[in-house]
Amino acid sequence: MLSLFITYIILGISLSLPAGTMTIEMSKQGLKNGFFHGWFVGIGGMTIDLLMILIIYFGFSDILMLPPVETAMWLIGFLCLLYIGIDSIKEAKQPLSINNETTIKKSLIKSYGRGLIMAITPSNIVFWIGVFGTALTTAINNVSGYQFLLVASGILVGILIHDMLLMGIISYTRKFVNQSFVKWTSIIAGVLLIGFSFYFGYLFIYELKHLL
Repeated sequence: MLSLFITYIILGISLSLPAGTMTIEMSKQGLKNGFFHGWFVGIGGMTIDLLMILIIYFGFSDILMLPPVETAMWLIGFLCLLYIGIDSIKEAKQPLSINNETTIKKSLIKSYGRGLIMAITPSNIVFWIGVFGTALTTAINNVSGYQFLLVASGILVGILIHDMLLMGIISYTRKFVNQSFVKWTSIIAGVLLIGFSFYFGYLFIYELKHLL
């Protein structure tokens, strides 16, 4: 049982490594506002990860792959990432203190909400169904209910380990950068997220043409 758990922890870590919109937002928040703000973005994403595990376990993942649902998700992804990207650029204008000379007043709940928004983007959901979904479906067919709990928990623990290590590195690096660096990091992150949003917008229009 322990080997099964460790195997899926490694899978969770491995599949969390590729940089995407979630990593961009976690890194930006961690660099601007500290360890816990970046981590809470990750916790928000893990909430959706847990929901996706339940959806796959109960066999509802096929619904998310229906063309009308996919088209709606691309639109939601476009709007969400466009909002966060613009907000990121606006935040770059705010005065910051990397050395904690002043306290940055920002709610952890907002960081958590950003994680939720990032995680409901279609790229994350499609990735979940295509990659994690395959692993979980295989596990469902080959293990008992108790063992599946180990599989799902292993994946979530792997994601959690990745997020904490990433935030640890960002939090340590934060001590050695100046305000200008953080400002431009926020702007670049915003531009990247807006770029992702435009791509999602293109896919929405493309899918919509095929539906009509």
